Order: sequence, then C-alpha cells, then structure tokens
Amino acid sequence: QVQLVESGGGLVQPGGSLRLSCAASGFMFSRYAMSWYRQAPGKERELVATVTSAAGSTNYADSVKGRFTMSRDNGKNTVYLQMNSLKSEDTAVYYCKARYQRGSSYLDYWGQGTQVTVSS
Repeated sequence: QVQLVESGGGLVQPGGSLRLSCAASGFMFSRYAMSWYRQAPGKERELVATVTSAAGSTNYADSVKGRFTMSRDNGKNTVYLQMNSLKSEDTAVYYCKARYQRGSSYLDYWGQGTQVTVSS
C-alpha cells in the first residue's frame, strides 16, 4: 500500500536547523512531484516547497526562500527538507505530499505529518 512517512521533526531554538525526511513506498516515486506543506495552529495548510519529478527543479514559498532546501533521492524513494535559520513562525506540522499529474487529472498522497516547534 502507499505510504509516506515523515520524520525529523522536533523542538529547536530560533536560528537552529532541522532536516526532515519523507520516505515513500507503494508507488513509482520517481514519476511523482513531491512537496512539503505545513499547517500552524489556527491557520490553513500552506505550500512550503516542491520538487518536480523529471528535472528535479525546486520552488519555494517566499517565506522560506534562502533558508530551506528541498531535495529528492530517487534511489532511496525519499525527499528531504533542510531547514536553516529557523524562526518561531516556522512552527507547524509539516506534511509530505506526492502528486502524479497527467493533463488536468492528478492523484495525491499525503503523509501523516511531523511536528516542528521553534522556541527558546
């Protein structure tokens, strides 16, 4: 069955770093665009970063540009989110999403999320 399992979250002080991982199984990982989303308490889920399936190019939300780096390892069916210079406003549950798109149709899979708390 399809699984996306996030890990690497935790408590970190402002200015610190964390590396999130999302291990995928049960589908053809290399054909899927992968994204990280986050949802803070009382707020809507927002897109953080995306890496395409083909060229592996990345896009980032303005709020994380220059601080976060997303990458994928198709050999390990895993995506990563390196988060540096963390701020309190980065506190949220971080989710991994896989999307397969063909024309106007798409199929999404979501992970269960991992908590990131930035606090002194």
